[in-house]
Amino acid sequence: MFDLTPFRKMSEDLFEQIAKSFNEAFEQTSSISPLSPSVHSFRTDVMEKEDAYYVVAELPGFTKDDITIEVEDNRLIIRAKRDEVTEERDDTNKYIRKERRYGEFVRQFYVDDIDENGIKAKLDNGILKLEIPKLQPSKPKRRTIEIE
Repeated sequence: MFDLTPFRKMSEDLFEQIAKSFNEAFEQTSSISPLSPSVHSFRTDVMEKEDAYYVVAELPGFTKDDITIEVEDNRLIIRAKRDEVTEERDDTNKYIRKERRYGEFVRQFYVDDIDENGIKAKLDNGILKLEIPKLQPSKPKRRTIEIE
């Protein structure tokens, strides 16, 4: 099993419905919604195949040293951290607009029945690709119990 949020409920609760409506209203006028996961997050695609899950994450401008990938308590956690660069300037160099984001960007996915030791990661041109092998299902054991 692979899910975008840990401990997701099967049906939307009232808060989720309100948040969804709130975000839809903001999406028409703004590229960032206040309750959207895109704030301090990054875009990912998750694909399931028979033997593995595949995650593709957009992390432009990050190096492999900026990114950590962990599995903890059935959660796959991808973190990318970018520190703000302080530039020296005088009164003639002023920002008109500053759009580059700094800080920690995090995505978490609920994972179950995966081979943690077999996970492979590759970063190429700002695209992080993960291959997450599934555990082979164990065959059901059958045992006959003797009656005394």
